[in-house]
Amino acid sequence: MTPDLTAPRDLLNFYAEAGVDAALGETPNDYLTAPSPAPPLAATSRPVQPVPVRQPEIKAAAAAPAAPDAAVMAAREAAKSAASLEELRGLLESFEGCPLKATASRLVFADGNPQGRVMFVGEAPGRDEDIEGLPFVGRSGKLLDLMLKAIGLDRSKVYIANTVPWRPPGNRTPTPVETQICLPFIQRQIELADPDILVSVGGPSAAALLNMQGILKNRGRWVAYQTGTREIRAMATLHPAYLLRSPIAKRLAWRDFLAIKKALS
Repeated sequence: MTPDLTAPRDLLNFYAEAGVDAALGETPNDYLTAPSPAPPLAATSRPVQPVPVRQPEIKAAAAAPAAPDAAVMAAREAAKSAASLEELRGLLESFEGCPLKATASRLVFADGNPQGRVMFVGEAPGRDEDIEGLPFVGRSGKLLDLMLKAIGLDRSKVYIANTVPWRPPGNRTPTPVETQICLPFIQRQIELADPDILVSVGGPSAAALLNMQGILKNRGRWVAYQTGTREIRAMATLHPAYLLRSPIAKRLAWRDFLAIKKALS
């Protein structure tokens, strides 16, 4: 009788989508349990005389990561100095103020057409995006492509980016500090792309860019986004990853995309 491998295969797929893509050992380890203390050394009949040890020369320590406030200020200054999207990308490549850069494989800057009338901004890259260096290329990205196609758009007509351009370990949600450090860069990216319509994809993006708390009650509502040079019509919509988990919510996202189509016509 052939064994049913459906359950193990589904579990592996779940781990892969959650960012668990490497095994550290064959048996689990309880890292929360402190190791047993080493047994005391047996007493000796005579005291041990300390042996003088020559102290090694102390070298200069590596520079510690910048404090969050300093990193945010550095990000603001760097982003403000970018005169083009290519220059902004170069500044992000050399920026060392965000700790996520050290754990991600590469920078995920943008995809699509910078001259497109609509700009979509998600939360942060996932595993597939980290591998390819492009936003929205995994299962969520494929669903986003279908949603765009349904209203007559594709990646050659829209511009796509993320609030945080580096993948958080394990696909976790970026911390508020990480988001604040990266925020000046995506704000400058929006200003340089200068779209007619800005769409925040998912709750974290809507909170960071549009100051919306609660994606389900705020999605589909037009608001004004100020770039500093002009006002852009903006809206929040549900993230495709959420729609994959809750297919019934696709009807809400469809309404949002119809509103985008109407605004473009």
